[in-house]
Amino acid sequence: MTVRHGREFLSIPGPTNVPDAVLAAMHRPAIDIYSGEMVDTTMSCLEDLKKIFRTDGNTYIYAANGHGAWEAALTNSLSRGDKVLVLACGLFAIVWGDMATKLGLDVEILPERSRRAVDPDALRERLARDGDGAIKAVLTVQVDTASGVVNDIPALRKAMDDAGHDALLMVDTIASLGCMTFEMDAWRVDVTVAGSQKGLMVPPGLSFVAANERALERHKAADMVTRYWDWTERDGPEHYMKHCGTAPEHLLFGLRKSLDMILDEGLENVTRRHTLLADATRAAVACWAQDGALEMNITENAERANSLTTVRMNGIDAAPLLAFCKDECGVIVGIAIGPDISGKGFRIAHMGHTNAPMVLGTLGVIETGLAALGIAHGAGGLGAATQSLAAALSQQKSEAV
Repeated sequence: MTVRHGREFLSIPGPTNVPDAVLAAMHRPAIDIYSGEMVDTTMSCLEDLKKIFRTDGNTYIYAANGHGAWEAALTNSLSRGDKVLVLACGLFAIVWGDMATKLGLDVEILPERSRRAVDPDALRERLARDGDGAIKAVLTVQVDTASGVVNDIPALRKAMDDAGHDALLMVDTIASLGCMTFEMDAWRVDVTVAGSQKGLMVPPGLSFVAANERALERHKAADMVTRYWDWTERDGPEHYMKHCGTAPEHLLFGLRKSLDMILDEGLENVTRRHTLLADATRAAVACWAQDGALEMNITENAERANSLTTVRMNGIDAAPLLAFCKDECGVIVGIAIGPDISGKGFRIAHMGHTNAPMVLGTLGVIETGLAALGIAHGAGGLGAATQSLAAALSQQKSEAV
């Protein structure tokens, strides 16, 4: 006997819940890829992605996951032997750097601060020592999907400016786009990458790159360009080259609907929703952590992402708790990943197509699991989450009067 029967909650940080409206948009026959609706769909998606990235630069759609977007960013703007600086802050910037190494780039890793965001001062100091401009690009993530950290991209851009360095700034927004504020042009990011399966609410299979004029100028001399990723080919007049062949039609139908949903809600409202749900989650974890057996992975509140929360379990195997949540209650909570936390915690997603009942339900199930399994924790986490949300909504309502 369990209480899991009903709609299962997917509370992992990717792939996230796909709205019924997006699934319905995809549930249709294939159409002609050379004219009419398919061309209009591609072009409108490329244009509206600019609104999400907040850029006037060029956008590109790839039939790939986020790793494909990483490769597209690197091969289109760099040359073999170029030096890149990777800003470590968890797992995924490091993996992006591993890809760069295998592509023939010279990779240097700026050491991370334990359980902290990237230090802008450390970046400024390192670039100031690069007097001959050997470093051609700086690679970072806005949110690391493993550690749950959020980096201050404007502060990193300022550090580069203060050092007088002209390296390209490349930012992975896979776990933040459509969840947190991102201003590509205002923050002077040169290349941005994203994926479909998190804040953009589309099944896995599409990735995106946005490039500004600086990046497009570097592209002219890049010697790692291959046909599939090539920005020049995709900027050409032929529609089929926007996808280097057959368009991923049904994913594009889903993307078109998801972009409509985001723009209809309004980017500011989307960001605010994620902030409120993240605050509620952090309130719950703060209560559970009072016993000392659990704690936030990221030590500074201002450096915690609004798209997911990573929780450490000190000296406790997380597997029984995750199994209880899934098998007994029908909630799939994310496993902890990364070299120093794998198996030692869990991740709660509050990104994309999610709302108060989904997040509060997930938090309630986790608290139920902690109690049922006798895992030491501070009481009242779910109550703290509801109070956090109630206070924020009440204030918002008062301000609107």
